[in-house]
Amino acid sequence: MSEFDYRAFYGTVVHSASLKEIAILEDALLVVDDCGTIVALEANVQSEEVSGRLEALNAAQSWFTELKKGQFIMPGFVDTHNHAPQWLHRGQGQGLQILEWLNQVAFHNESLFKDANHAWRVYRMVVKGMIRQGVTTASYYGSLHGEATKILADVCRDWGQRALVGKCNMARNAPDFYVDDSVEESLAVTRDCIQHIKNLDPKGELLRHVLTPRFAICCDEALLAGLGDIAQENPTMAIQTHFNESEQEKNFTMTLFPQFTNEADLYEKFHLLNERSILAHCTIMTPYETQRLQDLNCGVAHCPTSNMTVGGGFMAAHVKDFLRRGIKVGLGTDSGGGYSVSMLNAMRHALINSFARDSLDTRDGSAALTLDEAFHMATIGGARVVGFGDEVGDFAVGKQFDALLVDVTHTSGGITAPLEEADTLRTILEKFIMTGDDRNITQVYVRGRLIHSC
Repeated sequence: MSEFDYRAFYGTVVHSASLKEIAILEDALLVVDDCGTIVALEANVQSEEVSGRLEALNAAQSWFTELKKGQFIMPGFVDTHNHAPQWLHRGQGQGLQILEWLNQVAFHNESLFKDANHAWRVYRMVVKGMIRQGVTTASYYGSLHGEATKILADVCRDWGQRALVGKCNMARNAPDFYVDDSVEESLAVTRDCIQHIKNLDPKGELLRHVLTPRFAICCDEALLAGLGDIAQENPTMAIQTHFNESEQEKNFTMTLFPQFTNEADLYEKFHLLNERSILAHCTIMTPYETQRLQDLNCGVAHCPTSNMTVGGGFMAAHVKDFLRRGIKVGLGTDSGGGYSVSMLNAMRHALINSFARDSLDTRDGSAALTLDEAFHMATIGGARVVGFGDEVGDFAVGKQFDALLVDVTHTSGGITAPLEEADTLRTILEKFIMTGDDRNITQVYVRGRLIHSC
């Protein structure tokens, strides 16, 4: 074994022990092998014991980082719902209803990705910007263009980000300049994108395709049926779509599919609702639909920032109820639908959104999230939603090291609330989550490889 095949970190390590508890490990030794796999994590190791522990792991020669107070290692963020082609028009069209926003803002901007040069230019900004925000795994909607979608996958591979990438399927209810030429063409381009991504990463270790019907409004029965066939042909492939995003969207969907009374039955009929489904928003849910998501082990991509800015009203999803039922829930930034690609903002807004839900419901605190739950959704919860939960999301031995080195000391240049000598490790973490920004994220690792530092 050559020199520096291992990475070792000694100091504070933070990850989600459960939905209810953030584990904060003091004087922890975390060791990663040359494949990016976590081979050891032990807390309360005395400084004089570190070298002996490393020798016992055959890791005496390693890249060694000793963390000071105000620095800690945590899992990378998982963004379960992001529209990559909306990077340039984030924040535009605030206050519009969702369908008006799509027609007045989103569709035109997404149509520009017909130009491969535009796609290369923007997608490099997207992936680099997301990594800088600490997003080590993202589930991306591409545009409807096959070439641009393949470019997005290429850029994720080149920058080392773990990602799901999908060609957006759209056959109707969009401008003529931004719909697939036909159902047959839409499905053929989808299959081509699937093959391209398999060629890039045959084992799907970092890069995977995700089936992406935009939502039923943009897909007729033939397209949904064709995508359902592809889903059945690929029994491990993820599926993402928008689900019960707003009253306007839901009502229009039901007029287009009058044979159904709810979106759960609609997507299930076309084999698009199962344990691989990543359902964005889920804000207007009936008890029946919530039960179907629970029964089918679907995942929810909660996007609180966009739900509070674009769409028509303050759409506060019943996230606490989802979690109480054991439904998988992660956080998404939603890109253009909101205004921020910061997962820290997504965590803060998830808390605010839940407080509003509590006020609308029982007013007894039962709908309010805790900081521990928000952290869980941003890390291991999101990893489970997008199908990477066995590989990443926490620091269990045997998992891959997707991680952030966070620095909330004054030297990082962030706006974090200043540290005090008496601050506990929990206080330091809370200051980062509630007042920190990307400047506090000084290193980003995916599978043990350093992909960003500042």
